[in-house]
Amino acid sequence: MLALEHDVLPTPATQARILCVEDDPEIAHMLSDVLEDNGFAPMFAGTASEMDALLQRESIDLVVLDVMLPGEDGLSICRRLRQWSSIPIIMVTARGEDLDRILGLELGADDYVTKPFNSRELMARIRALLRRADSGAATMRHRARPLTFAGWRIDPTRRELHDPTGVRITLTSAEFDLLLAFCRHPGQVLSREQLIDLAQGGLAGPVERSIDVHISRIRQKIEPDPQDRSMIKTVRLGGYLFTPVVEPA
Repeated sequence: MLALEHDVLPTPATQARILCVEDDPEIAHMLSDVLEDNGFAPMFAGTASEMDALLQRESIDLVVLDVMLPGEDGLSICRRLRQWSSIPIIMVTARGEDLDRILGLELGADDYVTKPFNSRELMARIRALLRRADSGAATMRHRARPLTFAGWRIDPTRRELHDPTGVRITLTSAEFDLLLAFCRHPGQVLSREQLIDLAQGGLAGPVERSIDVHISRIRQKIEPDPQDRSMIKTVRLGGYLFTPVVEPA
């Protein structure tokens, strides 16, 4: 039997929807009380198929997923969820089942608790994961915002570059990723190794010097005078420096 200490944290949470995948009716009832008392909106599924149906028709913020379930177990469910969703997952494992905890994390679970556990620990872990998810979503929204520099506009979502007159400029994938990296780190000297990392692997070829070719092509497209190199400066023994002021569009 699951030992839940029925503690209520002093600060109520927002109405985040928590889906508990748990086949034990007694544990489900106890979890429902704890989640509601702490300001969450609990939903329950006893099997993988019930969970799938709920996920199709409801917006869920976090999943509390028991490992031991009839039919498809929690580890298989976790693996399947991670193939299409980044929803936060807390695995629930039996005490001492180290292999289940390790496998759960390797399959994409964000956290785990072991039975028996108390409500204060579970609520703290749920809140921490929801904060991380909110922060990650805010970061993604921020990184998706179009940016402007010297009259130019670069849109990370559409992957488009427009010159000061509004004309769209054609860039290769590698050129776009490099220019976007510069725009996200203006006024900072970036080495070739850093640019490889920041360009997210979009560069052609394994040799760092290939960056020089891509940057040369970018310069030909954005520099007022390609011979002057006022926007992308070469820093001897350092790398490259993007000089324009970059602002949100």
